[in-house]
Amino acid sequence: VQLQASGGGLVQAGGSLRLSCAVSEGTFSGYSVGWFRQAPGKEREFVGAVRLGRTYYDDSLKGRFTISKENAKNMVNLQMNSLKPEDTAVYYCAIGRPIISTIRSPSAYGYWGQGTQVTVSS
Repeated sequence: VQLQASGGGLVQAGGSLRLSCAVSEGTFSGYSVGWFRQAPGKEREFVGAVRLGRTYYDDSLKGRFTISKENAKNMVNLQMNSLKPEDTAVYYCAIGRPIISTIRSPSAYGYWGQGTQVTVSS
């Protein structure tokens, strides 16, 4: 299983970025794809996920972040709007088979992409 996250970069506060996670063909169906982020000195935290066609988000990010899935391209996107300096982190996509109660837990995902840096300047 291979995942490739892309789309990170430097953006001013209030701006937008769209991250993409390309999943190797043959593994997309039946799996959940999660987005996590990790800021320097902090633990990896849940951003959102798509599981069985339903999306889940960290409560603090609802309304600003949106996950979409492109089945034909084996890709999951993370649209991030109204970015804040505190959104600065390395963003990772991951794939696994979490149950609902574990969907926010990094340990529920067995495969991870390499991460893409998002930096939001004030």
